[in-house]
Amino acid sequence: MGASSSVLARVGLPAPRLLARPGSGWLGVAALGMATVVLGAVAWRRGRPRRRRRLQQVGTVAQLWIYPVKSCKGVPVSSAECTAMGLRSGHLRDRFWLVINEEGNMVTARQEPRLVLISLTCDGDGDALTLSAAYTKDLLLPIKTPTTNTVRKCRVHGLEIEGRDCGEAAAQWITSFLKTQPYRLVHFEPHMQPRHPHHIKDVFPAKERIAYPDASPFLILSEASLADLNSRLEKKVKATNFRPNIVISGCGVYAEDSWDELRIGDVELKRVMACTRCILTTVDPDTGIMSRKEPLETLKSYRKCDPSEQKLYGKSPLFGQYFVLENPGTIKVGDPVYLLGQ
Repeated sequence: MGASSSVLARVGLPAPRLLARPGSGWLGVAALGMATVVLGAVAWRRGRPRRRRRLQQVGTVAQLWIYPVKSCKGVPVSSAECTAMGLRSGHLRDRFWLVINEEGNMVTARQEPRLVLISLTCDGDGDALTLSAAYTKDLLLPIKTPTTNTVRKCRVHGLEIEGRDCGEAAAQWITSFLKTQPYRLVHFEPHMQPRHPHHIKDVFPAKERIAYPDASPFLILSEASLADLNSRLEKKVKATNFRPNIVISGCGVYAEDSWDELRIGDVELKRVMACTRCILTTVDPDTGIMSRKEPLETLKSYRKCDPSEQKLYGKSPLFGQYFVLENPGTIKVGDPVYLLGQ
């Protein structure tokens, strides 16, 4: 490959098709000129706007949720930064904290339903994190976990990942609240080796990375889909039963099932697969009581996958859609949501 072709390859442009015969006098000049043009194009490509694609508004951002501790209470925010590893608002990042047992295995509301009553928030000045729950004294934690704290090996859905221990006070606070067995709180740090969703479901691109979420950095659900489910239930459920990151209003029922690529502001998101639902959806987010039945039983009656997709989804019902980030940026409640066309 010549000099100009190698430059072209690095910037993702196809090599030029030269129509002259080999040995033509102008080939060397053309190659040199092309290399110069391409080097200039590199800088242009970095700063140029993305190519225009047809936009169709399909809804509006109604709610944004960050769940700092896996399986614990969600924090509603009015705006959030969309990063490759999920939503971020100030010092709070989605599922960057995890409760583990003494063996290092993740603990979720499937095993400890009352986890949904615990919240991790950040005060207005950003000086400290606060662990809180009803009828329990708040615990303040430092924004940055001391580097002298132990880094623990953890397991999330069978995949190993690290987490820095948040200390004895946090461990005792969570253990005292749950009153079942000793637990610890760990925090994922950016330099740690993340998990690969591709190792969980091979439909995820190999480049994707996550901390402690089940499989994906973004879960999107529509208000219309939730309303449709509630029309079938005696006791209504909330969006927080399903722990979405982005809730969208103003669209049709299950419209999110067909959205392949979305744009919200500068943010672009690409759909990967539907979210399979488990017994965790039967935990009441307000009481921490698990019914083990609804809304899961009702979802099973009408939200199973097509038989052709059973290898991917099994027999679990589907509700909400997993997305990955294509272009970063900040999104806000009230932002229009566009479907990207070709």
